[in-house]
Amino acid sequence: MTTDAPTAMIDSPMLATVTGRPTEYWNDSCAEVELAYAIARGGSGATSNPTIVHEVLGKEREHWVPWLRERAAADPTATEVDLTWALVEAMAIRGAGVLQPVFERERGRTGRLSIQTDPTNHPNAERMLAQARHFAGLAPNIQVKFPVTAAGVRAIEAATAEGIHINATVCFTVPQALAVAAAVERGLDAFEASGGDPASLRPVCTLMIGRLDDWLRVVAERDGIAVHPDALDWAGIAAFKRAYGLYRERGYRARLLAAAYRHRLHWTELVGGDVVLTMPHAWQVRFNESAIVPEDRIDVPVDPGLVDELLTRLPDFRRAYEPDGLAVDEFAGYGATVRTLRGFIASYQQLVAAVRDVLLPDPDVAGG
Repeated sequence: MTTDAPTAMIDSPMLATVTGRPTEYWNDSCAEVELAYAIARGGSGATSNPTIVHEVLGKEREHWVPWLRERAAADPTATEVDLTWALVEAMAIRGAGVLQPVFERERGRTGRLSIQTDPTNHPNAERMLAQARHFAGLAPNIQVKFPVTAAGVRAIEAATAEGIHINATVCFTVPQALAVAAAVERGLDAFEASGGDPASLRPVCTLMIGRLDDWLRVVAERDGIAVHPDALDWAGIAAFKRAYGLYRERGYRARLLAAAYRHRLHWTELVGGDVVLTMPHAWQVRFNESAIVPEDRIDVPVDPGLVDELLTRLPDFRRAYEPDGLAVDEFAGYGATVRTLRGFIASYQQLVAAVRDVLLPDPDVAGG
């Protein structure tokens, strides 16, 4: 796995000690202004999902509402679902265009926009793969996101074998991260056997560290478990650092990506690793204005007492932390996975409804 870092024009305290190191930082949105802010401060990638697209539609209504109406007028037979996916793809293409100079400057090592497959297809590898093939052709710097369910793992392997840059998402645990890495290795070997250059691919595996923290808080409250409150802020970090150590130990070629920020430790504790940190715009601004000077802490272990507290009191943390804590067929039933899939599907449905409201304004509402 390459350790080349992107050449960045850094004026960001957030990345002050990262210049020249392999740690990357991506913008957790495809909003044009926010993406430009990130790139100006060393950002080298971006992402989208149904929640993000819905938010961007709200933030950039002056651009996207006329676009939707023009698209609908040009194709009167298009359904609201057709137009929703056209919108998702158009936002991805626009974001990829903003990142194109980074992609070209870094000779394809970074500068990609991640686009997520339909979350309702999470149990169907074939449908996810078909959509991934289509997405990969939208722009040269597209990365495709698959959920880490059993079907998603199969799709990740097949997509990698076809030369598609993958981003594993809906992933919270060490077992999921290891399953992704193994699938990518098989896919890379198949890609090479078919004449491809595996070094040309940049697969990443997202660990949604804040969402693991969220889930364990739900479990502690639901089950009446008395757990040290500090420990809950370290659960996702502990899982990420364990997965990172295993990736290095085993020589996996996928890179880990940390997402779902909840507090500053989700930034400061991961600096210095050969990883990606994907941050919402608001957290970028907060970190850049914090006057905190980051230090390399990726190899600093989480307090063993806090890890032991989590392992002892929360079985769901043990399942997330131990490499064999979950079988592949159990991924889709893990609490954080269920909550996130439900949330992404709900966001997708809200996005379809928002497109409907543009195309068929409610006549009972003033201005509709």
